[in-house]
Amino acid sequence: MAKLHYTIGHNELLPRPVAEAKIAAPVSSVAGEREAEQFCSSKAMEVKHQWRVLEFYSGIGGMRYSLIKAAVNAEVAEAFDINDVANDVYEHNFGHRPYQGNIQSLTAADLDRYEAQAWLLSPPCQPYTRQGLQKQSGDARAFSFLRILELIPQLSRPPILLFVENVVGFETSDTHAKMIETLKSSGFVTQEFILSPLQFGVPYSRPRYFCLAKRNPSSFSSPCFNDKLIWCPSPLFVHNGELVTDECLRPQDNWDKLLESCVPVEHFLEFKSTAGPKTAEYGFENANIVSRELNDPLKGHDERNGSNSTDLDLYHVPLSLIERWGSAMDIVYPDSRRCCCFTKSYYRYVKGTGSLLATVQPEMKGKEFPLKEQHLRYFTPREVANFHSLPEHFVFPDHVNLKQRRRRETERKEWGATNKRQQG
Repeated sequence: MAKLHYTIGHNELLPRPVAEAKIAAPVSSVAGEREAEQFCSSKAMEVKHQWRVLEFYSGIGGMRYSLIKAAVNAEVAEAFDINDVANDVYEHNFGHRPYQGNIQSLTAADLDRYEAQAWLLSPPCQPYTRQGLQKQSGDARAFSFLRILELIPQLSRPPILLFVENVVGFETSDTHAKMIETLKSSGFVTQEFILSPLQFGVPYSRPRYFCLAKRNPSSFSSPCFNDKLIWCPSPLFVHNGELVTDECLRPQDNWDKLLESCVPVEHFLEFKSTAGPKTAEYGFENANIVSRELNDPLKGHDERNGSNSTDLDLYHVPLSLIERWGSAMDIVYPDSRRCCCFTKSYYRYVKGTGSLLATVQPEMKGKEFPLKEQHLRYFTPREVANFHSLPEHFVFPDHVNLKQRRRRETERKEWGATNKRQQG
C-alpha cells in the first residue's frame, strides 16, 4: 500500500512531497541528468548548490519564512508584490524590498535572467472565494497569474520546481485547469493537496489548496500520487512518524479526532490573563501560554505589535456589538481547540470574519453564561501572526498603523499584482 509522508512547513502546512521543494535539492535542469548530479546525491538528496528562488505575491513574507524554517540552502533572487504596505513590512523584516512593478509587464527574458530553480506563488484568491463573484479567470486579479503561466513555455531557463498556494475553490476553477494544462505541456508532473493547520495540531481552521510541480526528469518519491488531488482531513504527526495511506484520497468524517489532536488556543495567546480571582476559578491560572504577563511584553514586541498592556483595551468587543451581533459571533476560549480563519474584515465586522476570545468562561461547560459577562476581545495582531506561524522576531515597522497590521496579517494571500485598485 502506498504511503504518504507529511512534514510541517513554517507558515503553511505542507505534505512531504510539497516539502521536498524546500528540503531536497533540485534534481533536474535544462541540461538534464548531468546537471542534476551537481545538485544532489542519489542517496541522500543532499543540497550541493544554493537554490535561486523567485517569490511571487510575496506579501509580508510568509513563504520566505517557510523557506527559512525548512533550512534549505537557498536565496530569494527576487520577490514580487504590488502592495506598498506589504512591501514595507517585507523590507523591514528581510532587508530587501520586493519588485513593485506590474507582473503582467514581465517577459520571458526578464524571468530567465534570474536563473531561478524554484518559484513560489501565492496568487490573489478573490476570484475563487465562495464569498466573491467567482469570476475566476475573468477577474482582473487573476490576469497576472495567467500571464506567468503564459510565460512558462517561452522560458529558456524554466524552473525545476513550482509551488502554488490558494484558497479551496481554486482547484475547481478554469484558472486551475489552465495551470495544469500549461504545466503538463511544459514537462511538469504535479501533486495537489488540500490541507488545514488543524491536521498539524494548530487550532486554526484554514484549509488551503497546494500544488507542487516538478519538471522532468525530476520525480516525486511517491509517484502514485502524481496528477491527483489529495484531501486528507486526518491528523498528521511528523514527530511520531505516523503515515497516511491511500485512504486519505477521499474525505473522511473524523473532525472530532482532528480537534482532539490540536493544542489549545491558549498556546497562541500573547498575554496571560490577569483578570483576577474569577479568572483563576475558571482554570486560566495554569494556562501554558506562549506569552508573558499583561504588563510584561514578549521579548522583541512592543507597542508597534500591539503587545503593550495599555493597548489591550483596543481589542475589547463593545457591548453594543455583543447586544446586536452576539448570536452571530464565533466564541472560543483559551482551552478551545479550534479557531475560525481570520479575514481581512476582522476588527471591522464580527460576523464570519474570525473568532473572538472569551477571557472569562462558564464554570461548567454547557451552562448558559451571558456573552457580556465573558469579557470578549479580538485576537491581537501578534496572536493572529502566531496562528499563521510567523516567527517571534517578525515585527511591523513603526509607520504601519494598527488597522494596516490587522489587514496585512489576514489579507496576505489576497494581494493582487495588477494595480492597487484591485486590492480587496
